[in-house]
Amino acid sequence: MDGGVTIVTNPSVDVRLTSSLSTFEVRRRFNRGITVAELKGKLEMIVGVSASSMDLEIFSVADTFLQKMDDDEALLGSYPIDDNSRINVIDKSGGQVGELFDVSKVEKFELPDDAYDKRTDSARSFMKKLHVGPYNEEETAKKKAELAARNEEEKTAADAISVGSRCQVKVPGQPTKLGTVMYQHWM
Repeated sequence: MDGGVTIVTNPSVDVRLTSSLSTFEVRRRFNRGITVAELKGKLEMIVGVSASSMDLEIFSVADTFLQKMDDDEALLGSYPIDDNSRINVIDKSGGQVGELFDVSKVEKFELPDDAYDKRTDSARSFMKKLHVGPYNEEETAKKKAELAARNEEEKTAADAISVGSRCQVKVPGQPTKLGTVMYQHWM
């Protein structure tokens, strides 16, 4: 033997990923034999930061900062990273937390209702042809009648209750409560 040191470790590592752009944490498994540049390429689709504007930091299992991963040619396994360690991705381009989920910044295609009605390849025209959903007059009328009947039943039941009557209140997930009706309020 030449007296060298041999380190035997698992070829892959299970890490937690966080980002400066989001508040959630993701778990992924990576091969220790990939370079940091390759890791950044894989992280691009996970965290939404381009590889060229990423800074990576390693945190221990106990979430204490260990070091930055600043050598793109170094292997992932050359850093002190264990299962359940955390890699934090920092966006150098200046993105803000929650920016990925802000739909107000996304350009939308909008079509006026009358133009949409003229289209034959839309969900609305499909539902009209098959008379489903809000375009089924029988079903819509039936639901309105059921709703009116239910409202009338509730009004009749409410009229039967007078101030001073004893009552039982049942709320799902809570114990039944006994009480006295103190006032009436009709809509």
